[in-house]
Amino acid sequence: MKIKYTFWLTVILLTVCLPCKVPSQQAFPGARTVMDAHNCYPYNGQWNDRIDRALSAGIPLAIEQDLAWHTDSKTHRSWSVVTHGTYTNGSEPEMEHYFFDKVRPIVEKALREGDRSQWPLITLNLDFKDSVPEHFAAVLALLRQHEDWITSSVKTARIDNLHSLDIKPILVLTAGDDAQQAVFYDQLRLGEKVLLFGSIQTEGKDPSAAPEVIGAEKANNFRRWWNNPWDVVEAGGPANAGAWTPEKITRLRALVDRAHANKLWIRFYTLDGATEQEQKDNGWFRSYSFGSIDQARIRWQAAIAAHVDYLASDQYELLGKEVHQAVKIR
Repeated sequence: MKIKYTFWLTVILLTVCLPCKVPSQQAFPGARTVMDAHNCYPYNGQWNDRIDRALSAGIPLAIEQDLAWHTDSKTHRSWSVVTHGTYTNGSEPEMEHYFFDKVRPIVEKALREGDRSQWPLITLNLDFKDSVPEHFAAVLALLRQHEDWITSSVKTARIDNLHSLDIKPILVLTAGDDAQQAVFYDQLRLGEKVLLFGSIQTEGKDPSAAPEVIGAEKANNFRRWWNNPWDVVEAGGPANAGAWTPEKITRLRALVDRAHANKLWIRFYTLDGATEQEQKDNGWFRSYSFGSIDQARIRWQAAIAAHVDYLASDQYELLGKEVHQAVKIR
């Protein structure tokens, strides 16, 4: 009788607790490809629907937000705004409203249901337009207000000690130059939460160099991803790419394999297949377009097959559909 009681008690406990304890396998480099919504914010009051378009493409996904530090000339008060350029007038949206308020229903539902199998659901990719320490500190303070939503590690005595991640619905990435590392990691107390993660540093390196030369760094407790323009795969980038060849596929896979061997997520930007008229109508850039959707799609498919982690495009809906179809096939 006691054995039977113990058995059923165990079953009940597992039934109740398992959904909230199953760890996500999706946070590991190479586990999945995510559509990365490039420049996902308004320009000069135009294209205010970009974040809605991105979310409509399905989750998981990544959302890029460019941030600048605005100072009011009269009050001298400064704050962070979401914007594409360094010039600001103070009318630009703030990340609290434009991003966090928008994703709140998704995050709160995810936390309530407790199914962690697809976490992180949303990757927030930050692109700072300045290196102002006060700006970094303000953004860190904002993230701390939402830390129950955000994937974190903890600061260790040695930065090369890669501490495990506490996976939550949101993951935050940033470029992570030395000035950012100082605020987001170095100045933290031991054991304090690390709420955003920087990329390895590749500035100034030859984009045609071998993967082990461009991506020489391994992941550490702060730097956990590798961000690449597409010209590391095809010289000249999308606008000058030419035909997609087996040699380019090999190059793409070598870059991805190098990243994953170094425990890094890898991102490529920006792969569009927009016509000139679509670029004009949507505020997209010619340098990011292969000229036709067919030329973009063949590269999207190759990147998904190679297990690229983050694939950036301005065509959120089309790339999102491609990614989700590939998941169903797998």
